[in-house]
Amino acid sequence: MTDNNFVLTISDLRFKYADRYRRSSFELVVDEFAPKPSVCTAVMGENGSGKTTLGKLVAGILRPASGCIFYNGVDISDLKLGEIGRQVGYLFQEPSRQIFASKPLDEIAFPLELRGIDKEEARTRAKELLDEFELSHIINNTTFTLSRGEKQRLAIAAAMIVNPKYFVLDEPTTGLDKQRRKILAKTLKKMQENGMGILLISHDMEFVEAMGAEIRTMKGGRLLDANKS
Repeated sequence: MTDNNFVLTISDLRFKYADRYRRSSFELVVDEFAPKPSVCTAVMGENGSGKTTLGKLVAGILRPASGCIFYNGVDISDLKLGEIGRQVGYLFQEPSRQIFASKPLDEIAFPLELRGIDKEEARTRAKELLDEFELSHIINNTTFTLSRGEKQRLAIAAAMIVNPKYFVLDEPTTGLDKQRRKILAKTLKKMQENGMGILLISHDMEFVEAMGAEIRTMKGGRLLDANKS
């Protein structure tokens, strides 16, 4: 599914929002961050501490003011967004932000078709994932009529269909009941066994523990040392 050599490393990372987006005093600082490959690292902290910002930087959605983010030793500033997207998947905190297709099946199949997979095969694999996430019953619905929990599961499925080497999930359990959280944890662990690393941004300690995650803490825009988490 994935190769087992994907290594994420961050050094001397700095990011500051423009005044029109956020208070000017906020600055994200990560001196060094090298999560272990093929494991789940959870980043926890209060609202506004910088967790989502870090996730977007890791996924290449935001670009740092200074410092470096490396995928397998390659500085992502040298990569196009499409090249980044083939390696690192990202789940937005609000699923509606990344769902674009009018039908659930198209939402999941499209990324495969974009990569040259035959349409029929792409749709077959999409149906299998809809079933895995208990979404088969909404296959003929329009995506804008789905509940928040259904949208969340659909967005996760669409991100996972291309088997990213690394996956950044921002509050993935929002809108999911206990049973579906178990299903999500089981699915993510299965992908970890095949070499995928995970950066989990979450307030859900029960889910973090279910994932067996290594916990790091953000406070005031700073990623604290592991022994201070």
